Amino acid sequence: MPDIRPTAGSGALVLNATYEPLCVVSVRRAAILVLSAKAVCVADGEGILHSARNALPVPSVVRLTRYVRVPYRTHIGLSRRAVFARDGWRCAYCRGPAETIDHVFPRSRGGRHAWENVVAACARCNHTKGDKTPAELGWRLHHLPAAPKGAAWRVLGHRAPDPRWADWLDLREPETEAA
Repeated sequence: MPDIRPTAGSGALVLNATYEPLCVVSVRRAAILVLSAKAVCVADGEGILHSARNALPVPSVVRLTRYVRVPYRTHIGLSRRAVFARDGWRCAYCRGPAETIDHVFPRSRGGRHAWENVVAACARCNHTKGDKTPAELGWRLHHLPAAPKGAAWRVLGHRAPDPRWADWLDLREPETEAA
């Protein structure tokens, strides 16, 4: 059995036979898929895995040899960490570092716990806002909250993608606003 120790980017992207991204697995699982001929390595990571008889480049992206039909969830799960990732770890009101999450329309007044009503906020803004709406305080949101979209969110969730996966996840650089 190869000695596989987790490293900083110790995940591997799994693609369907049609090159559609499916999930992220550990390097160990990806190596087992390649060694059992259930997948082929599409992109190598850093390093080499050694066993008594074989040496295998660390897989970064693997493609399954057979097509797997997977019913995708239509919505992305809402979590604290995912809200921070969506908002870039910045407060939705003052753009300072985010520490908490805030319900734009307070739950105490019937607001829902949904992507469209939850934003990342700094402790100061969250405390000042309390159970009021931004309109009542004269505040405005820098971006309207919405559920994240795209294959990258469906496959990765809140995890940071490996730069080598960009071709398969359709990752784009954020657009800069014109001054």
